[in-house]
Amino acid sequence: MINSKTILLVEDNLQDEILTLRALRRANLINRIDVVRDGQQALDYLFRQGEFADREGPDLPTVVLLDIGLPRLSGLEVLERLRADTRTALLPVVILTSSDENRDCLKSYEVGANSFVRKPVDFSEFAETVARLGVYWLATNESPPAAMKQP
Repeated sequence: MINSKTILLVEDNLQDEILTLRALRRANLINRIDVVRDGQQALDYLFRQGEFADREGPDLPTVVLLDIGLPRLSGLEVLERLRADTRTALLPVVILTSSDENRDCLKSYEVGANSFVRKPVDFSEFAETVARLGVYWLATNESPPAAMKQP
């Protein structure tokens, strides 16, 4: 059931957060979308520690939309830590960034990104891109079975 799937959006830019949430809603994705605003919060959320030790909801989201340029820990540092832990090694992670640096794209894939998407500057293109991402990762893609995600 599509509604039981969760997106974790890791985004420090409030305007990009608002645009992303709006685009997902316009695509009729009524899934739960949790938002954190820096790399450390992302890890705390995913590993249920710190301020998220008592969070409700699924153990892991269906997909993480992860910006690179984050406070405290960069998106690439977050991704490296996720891939190093058996609990999150298979978690789908999409780098969603405004970076146009080829080295960021290469490094993202080297440390285990499932996808690298540059945020279009134009709002309508941005909305379409985010909507396609949401539909693909929530409705089309088949995530690893839960048993495979466990250590």
